[in-house]
Amino acid sequence: MLFNTERARAYMRDRGLDGLIATSPVNITYFTDYFIWIDGLMKAYMVRPGASADLAQGYALFPLEGDPALAVTGAMLAVNGVDLWVKDLRISGDSGLDWSLPPRPLSDRMDRIYHLLQGTPDYITTTQALVGALSDRGLAAGTLGVETDGLTADRYRQLKEALPDARLLDCSNLIRLLRMVKTRDEIDRLTLAAEISETAAMTAMEQARPGDNVQEVVHRFRAELGTQGADLDHFAFGVHGLGIATEPDFILGDSDVEYVDWGCRYRSCYSDTGTTFAMGPLSDDMQVRFDTLRASMDAGLAAIRPGVKSSAVQAAMQEVVDEAGFAMYPHGHGVGMEVRDYPVLSPDTGLRISDDCVNVPSDLPIEEDMVLNVEAPLSLAGVGSLHLEQSVVVTASGSRPLTEQRRDGPVFPLGASGQ
Repeated sequence: MLFNTERARAYMRDRGLDGLIATSPVNITYFTDYFIWIDGLMKAYMVRPGASADLAQGYALFPLEGDPALAVTGAMLAVNGVDLWVKDLRISGDSGLDWSLPPRPLSDRMDRIYHLLQGTPDYITTTQALVGALSDRGLAAGTLGVETDGLTADRYRQLKEALPDARLLDCSNLIRLLRMVKTRDEIDRLTLAAEISETAAMTAMEQARPGDNVQEVVHRFRAELGTQGADLDHFAFGVHGLGIATEPDFILGDSDVEYVDWGCRYRSCYSDTGTTFAMGPLSDDMQVRFDTLRASMDAGLAAIRPGVKSSAVQAAMQEVVDEAGFAMYPHGHGVGMEVRDYPVLSPDTGLRISDDCVNVPSDLPIEEDMVLNVEAPLSLAGVGSLHLEQSVVVTASGSRPLTEQRRDGPVFPLGASGQ
């Protein structure tokens, strides 16, 4: 499963929480493995003209003691929960299904969904379904951490009115801190996402030729991802060192050297990486800068180990580029169910990560089983751009590559003179 139950319970015991409630689509997936594409897209006015732009509301409950529960956003979507590790599915409203014919023989797992949908709805709204799950666990008057970031102000008010005896605490940032340290299943998914993404990008870039539109590279990348069961997140590229783009047509010349950054989504987990794409050999000036990026990356990777502050990793990288005298900002970040998770490997801002449940410095310490990206980009206006980005898993003594990502030199098209 994606959810780090051991880490969650440790946070809950420390903060005196009886339950954690996820409200956003990404964190409902994190808590339960439940995913339906429409949850992050379908707004109320798309079904009821004149209604608000609020998304359909779901809830996932993880109690300190007892079984978790899921209140799905619509009864017709409950079938997506047939294979979840969370068995308590709560539906609200009428299913809208036609029951006029007898069912064909169903497997036990599908029969469970059939009977769940067949009965008279116990709840009109998902908020009522959540309250029912809490009441059944004796938590209607408990101390509950709620992801308020996934609720509108009106829905949060409704939740408080429905739970007058409960103590509701914002735990949006606690959940972000919870997600920093990955389970074995999440690391496995992230590894496969990175492998798929790497293979697809290398295939797409190696087939490029001078005179090609860079969008042809993007289309090949997208197609390769699809054959391996992943979806495009992004394929971004530099344009003459004038910034990072995804949309413009850009005809590749035989001497172009540009930043590329790409990623995919595989079973709710993201990949994110990048390199330098060169249509021909680097000039001496560009080679010096590329070598500096590589040295900066090596310094950052060497600094990663449990207990080290996030800012120390960035500082090790920055020291290399400062000594070389180049205008670069190397940095890094976590990656997981979003393309950027905590921690952020950046200079210490002095800010704090806080809500009703946590209040910690934003300069977070590195922990074992984090998945981190280290990256070093450089754009030279009107000339070209360089980039390196790699993903690692934090180990007890340092880090290891999430997957093989060769970043010792630029990527050249097959047969290019720079190889």
